Amino acid sequence: MDWLGPEEWQAVALSLRVSLWATLASLPLGIFTAYALARWRFPGHGLVNGLVHLPLILPPVVTGYLLLLTFGTRGPVGSVLQDIGIVLAFRWTGAALAAAVMAFPLMVRAIRLSIEAVDPKLEQAAATLGASRLWVFATVTLPMILPGIIAGAILAFAKAMGEFGATITFVSNIPGQTRTVPSAIYAFLQVPGGEDAAMRLVLVSVAVAMTALLVSEVIARKIAARVSGT
Repeated sequence: MDWLGPEEWQAVALSLRVSLWATLASLPLGIFTAYALARWRFPGHGLVNGLVHLPLILPPVVTGYLLLLTFGTRGPVGSVLQDIGIVLAFRWTGAALAAAVMAFPLMVRAIRLSIEAVDPKLEQAAATLGASRLWVFATVTLPMILPGIIAGAILAFAKAMGEFGATITFVSNIPGQTRTVPSAIYAFLQVPGGEDAAMRLVLVSVAVAMTALLVSEVIARKIAARVSGT
């Protein structure tokens, strides 16, 4: 990527870092949430489902503002975190949080669909043999839903790479700190002569997104074939 300038490369590196941490940190919760929505029936099921998908419906700026109110230094959660030395607002960690929140619905949906495709009778058969729920999930369910988990994780990664509205509202657009690729594109388009740099970052974004989708498709097919024994 020698054709990228230092500022552009910095934005790409930060976006990759933010997207990777956003995906890895939210994946365990995403799997648990998807399983709960797919297999459990409990009071408030519809409410939880709605809250999970709310970031898809709300304007990203609204989501970012809610994050700022909650996790800002004066927010109910942010003030507590600040007391123990953790600050999210206007930090790259806050950008990761915003990206994770915006990508979470896509991750959960992909994993939930894969869980719903698993025949519950297979899980019930394992349970009748004395296996615990956790063991049934680890030995029966998990291998069968791996393609969905991988697809959900990579979709979340690609979404996090392109997140803009919630991120810029929550953590602003600070060069070297919170300026991800979308924020850098926006910044370059605001100055005369910045179109070339913006276009280079647009090409990087398209390349990363297409690569992520192709890799997820290849890996999902290989795992699905291995699980089915073909």
